[in-house]
Parts: sequence; structure tokens; C-alpha cells
Amino acid sequence: MKKRLKTLGLIGGMSWESTSEYYRLINQGVRERLGPKASARLVLWSFDFAEIAELQAAGDWSALDALMVDATRRLEAAGAELILICTNSVHKSAPAIEAASALPLLHIVDPCAAALKADGHTKVGLLGTAFTMEQSFYRGRLEQQHGLEVLIPDAADRAEVHRVIYEELVAGRIEPASREAYRAVITRLVEQGATAIILGCTEIMLLIGQEDSAAPLYDTTRLHAEAAVAAALA
Repeated sequence: MKKRLKTLGLIGGMSWESTSEYYRLINQGVRERLGPKASARLVLWSFDFAEIAELQAAGDWSALDALMVDATRRLEAAGAELILICTNSVHKSAPAIEAASALPLLHIVDPCAAALKADGHTKVGLLGTAFTMEQSFYRGRLEQQHGLEVLIPDAADRAEVHRVIYEELVAGRIEPASREAYRAVITRLVEQGATAIILGCTEIMLLIGQEDSAAPLYDTTRLHAEAAVAAALA
């Protein structure tokens, strides 16, 4: 008897560059598990990222919460059985989504933390937007719920990592100079004792790969997508 797939609800468009990777990875994962003709059951609500970025820059997280809750309700009405936020930084709105909907939310931190701990890592470096690196909603979950020690770059490096994401990667620009800058940031985190690096922004994997790091890289996009496939098949 053919296995029934749960319908995944994806909140995307933040940016569409990385959301397209979610779509590819989830469908690829289902095909690998169920055969060459199989594909995922999913519904997608895709935001205009310009609107999201403007609210983030203004620090208007309550407005972002409202948008994420609205997107979740739209996905639920469309038949979603599980919600994914296809970005790291907007997981700041995860509590608002969980409070407003009975649907389970697959939090992006959890599969990454599970993979890190399975591989024996306890002290890790974190790259992402300034919101992800500096605020407690992300680092706090890694530290308090998963017992990891999290290192972040210094202020100048955080500013450059953030700039590259918002000025280049979300626009699909891949600049060699920015790749070199990220390599240098990773090197400094490893020198501080990080044994692994979390790519805590879903666009970073567009810029760098394992060849750019002396420590293993943990791509939250890939790990989140793999967890979604497992959940859809559970």
C-alpha cells in the first residue's frame, strides 16, 4: 500500500532564493525515499521579502508576528498538516505561530542541534543575520534547550556577515570577495574553539561550502528540509 504523505505548509519568500532550495530538497528527499515518481505534498505561502526586510530593519516584530500568523492560517486552510518557516531569523515569530495554531511547527534549530550533538559537537560557531546571531530566540534555544555553547563573530564580523546576506545573497549575488570574508570569519571562530559552524541563514549555503571551512559546516536549510521529509513520512 502506498504510504500517505503529510501535507507540508511552507512559509517562504524570505528570500525566494533559499525557498527554492527548500522546494528542491524536500521533493528530492521524498523521491529518494519513495521512488523516482514520488514528490512531496506541500503548500507554499511566499512573502514579498522587501516588506519583511523593512519590518525587520524597523524592529517591528509584532507586525511580523501578525504576518506569520496570517500565513499559517492560510496554509492551514489550504490543507497543511505541518508548518515550516523557510528562514532562520523569522523563527523569532515561532512562539506567535505556535500560540495561534494547533498545527505542529518544525523549528529550524532542532534538527541542526540534533545533528551537531549526534556528531559530538558541544562548542559551535554561528553565522546568520544580526538578529539570529545577537538575539536570544535562536542562540537561547541552542544553549538552553540543547546544551550547546555558541560562539558568534565579533561586532565588525557580524556586521559584514549581515551586510552580505541582505545586500547580496537575497538578491542572488555571489561575490568572491564576500566568500573570502566569510572564510576569514569562520577561521576566527575555529581559532576560538568552535568545532563546527552553523550556517544559520538559509542563504549562506549559496555562498560557501565545506571547502571553505576547516570545521564541518551544518547547513540549516538542508537539515530542516531533511527533517521535513522525515516528518511528512512519519
